[in-house]
Amino acid sequence: MNYAAVILLVLAAQETKSSTLTFTKDVAPIVFQSCASCHRPGEVAPFPLLTYADVKKRSKQILAAMESGQMPPWKPVAGHGDFVGERRMKPADIALVKKWVEEGAVEGDPKNLPPLPKFPDGWAFGEPDLIVKMPEAYTVPAEGRDIYRAFAVPLNLTEDKFVRAVQFRPSNTRVVHHALLFLDITGESRKKDQQDPVPGFRGQGLGLGAVSGGSLGGWAPGGISQPYPDGMGKEVKKNADIVLQLHFSPTGKPEKEQSQVGLWFTKERPQRMVAMMPLSDWQINLPPGEKEITITDSVVLPVDVDLIGLIPHAHYLGKTCKVWAKGTDGKEIPLIWIKDWDFDWQEQYRYKQAVRLPKGA
Repeated sequence: MNYAAVILLVLAAQETKSSTLTFTKDVAPIVFQSCASCHRPGEVAPFPLLTYADVKKRSKQILAAMESGQMPPWKPVAGHGDFVGERRMKPADIALVKKWVEEGAVEGDPKNLPPLPKFPDGWAFGEPDLIVKMPEAYTVPAEGRDIYRAFAVPLNLTEDKFVRAVQFRPSNTRVVHHALLFLDITGESRKKDQQDPVPGFRGQGLGLGAVSGGSLGGWAPGGISQPYPDGMGKEVKKNADIVLQLHFSPTGKPEKEQSQVGLWFTKERPQRMVAMMPLSDWQINLPPGEKEITITDSVVLPVDVDLIGLIPHAHYLGKTCKVWAKGTDGKEIPLIWIKDWDFDWQEQYRYKQAVRLPKGA
């Protein structure tokens, strides 16, 4: 009887030991997938998360950020759009990290550690047809609040072109938090840039000229450039300037940034044109004392449309943003919903599959 009891105790002890979660086998794959694109040397995140020592040191902080939804940053509510590059963590993965932390954040066998992820480097679609760069480098000061600044970059095209893909590449990923790209066909942004003694101009409230030629999308750390669907292209007028709206985060020392943009053109006129359709109420009225103001806008589509993406935008007073379509059958089609709008985490969202919206929606 005693012998049997000893055997059972040993087996139970072995089973408990083998069920302990480890960094190398269980947690590293999650961290590499969800955190490493930003939390690595040379990127915008304040510290790396590539080794056991990195993660163990901040294990409780990491867990708190995951449980609150603060990290990895992903604002759209589930069920309101299926987007490329989704960074939403699975509840099962968060629960696993929590259990690992509660068990003492064990390292595990180094042989079980997966290889570090390979991050995109260079141009995504081969050598671009055109590469343009900020005329001058901008110096981000060592200290102070985050900076929002815009830069007009001439394209110097001799004829109208049609873009099939665009890629933004910062020269210093430590300071560039995110970027939005627009086309100005009025020259307004170039004048503002030239009138400012420092490279660029104030990046909030770009003005209508800055977006007069539409949008070329945006960039955020870890984001992957996506070409337009086959047969589609975005028209770029020969007099257009690219306007880079950049968000900078000081690092504690002066940093220089001179971003560049690569453009790939279609070989012939596209079958279908990519166009930007702004929805906005420019007559915003905020009565004193009112805590909640709802601003709406809508449009009835004159033709069938394939919606390939959205770029929600608001400033610091924004609280939530919700977009939906009402089909000709009266059914509501959810497109995007951001419950906790954060100006610092605005970005473009590209659907994995274009959303077909019929004429009259």
